[in-house]
Amino acid sequence: MSKRTWALIAATFVSIIYGLTFTVAKDVMPKYIEPFGFIVIRVFGAMILFWLVSFFGPKEKIALGDFPRIIAAAFFGVALNMLTFFKGLSYTSPIMGAVLMVTTPMIVLVLSAIIMKERMLKRKVFGLVLGLIGTGTLILYGKSMINAPNATLGNLLVFINAVSYGFYLIVVKKLMDKYNAFTFVKWIYTFGFIMVLPFGWNEFQAINWAIVPNDIYWKIGFVVVFSTFLTYLLNLISMRELKPTIVAVFIYLQPLFATIFAISLGKDELTWIKITSAVLIFVGVYLVTQKKSSQSQ
Repeated sequence: MSKRTWALIAATFVSIIYGLTFTVAKDVMPKYIEPFGFIVIRVFGAMILFWLVSFFGPKEKIALGDFPRIIAAAFFGVALNMLTFFKGLSYTSPIMGAVLMVTTPMIVLVLSAIIMKERMLKRKVFGLVLGLIGTGTLILYGKSMINAPNATLGNLLVFINAVSYGFYLIVVKKLMDKYNAFTFVKWIYTFGFIMVLPFGWNEFQAINWAIVPNDIYWKIGFVVVFSTFLTYLLNLISMRELKPTIVAVFIYLQPLFATIFAISLGKDELTWIKITSAVLIFVGVYLVTQKKSSQSQ
C-alpha cells in the first residue's frame, strides 16, 4: 500500500473518531465539566502523552528559528482553534456551528492559493462545493434553530475557529517537511497548554470530581487519548503526504460519521436525504483527493 493511501486512511480515521467524539463529549459537558476546563484537561493530557512518546522517537534538534512557527502552530491549531470552537458552540446552535465548521476546506483552498501559491483546480473547487452541499443538507435537514443565546457572536467565533484551523494546516506543513512529527508536536502542545491555561483554570478548579461517574472518566480518557492525541498524530501522518486542501476536505466526513453512529445507536433513522447527502460528500472527497499522474497532490 502506498504512503498516499495510508495518508488517506489516516485522514478518514480522524473523521471517524471526531464523528464519535460529538456523542461522547456531550455526555461530559457541561454537566460535569465546563468547556474551557475540559480543554485544559485535553491539552494537558495530550501534552504528557506526546512527551512520553517522544522519548521513543528519533532524536532531532529543532532549529531556534523554527520555534516561532511552532508557537504559531500552537496558537492556531490548539489555543485559538479549541477556545473559539467551544465558546462559539455555547452561544450558537450546534447546527449552525457544524455548518460553519465545514467551511474550513474552502478557507484552506483560498489560503493555500494566496500563501502557498497552490493552483485552484476546477476539479477541486467542484469537489469542495459538492461536499459542502452534501454536508449542509445532512446537518440542516429536519433540524431547528434552538439553544442559541447569542447566535451572531457564536457564529463569528466558530468562523474564527475555521479560519484558525486553516492557518494551522498551512503553518504546520513546513514543519512536517523538515522534522519527524514527534520532534515538534510535543512543543506545539506545550505552548498550547500555556496559552489555554489562563482561560480554563477557573473552570478546571470548579470540577467536582466526587460526583463524576466512572463511565464519564472513561469518556474523558477517550477524548484525551483518541480525540486529541491519536487524531493529532494521524493528521500529521496524512499531512506528510497530502496538501492542506486535501486534509481539510475530510472535515466533510465528520458529520456524516456522526450521523452513522447516531443511527447505529438508534438515535436517528436512515432517510433518502441522508443517503443523497452521503453520496455528495463521498463524490466531493473523491474529486479533491484524486491525484493526476503528472502532478503531486
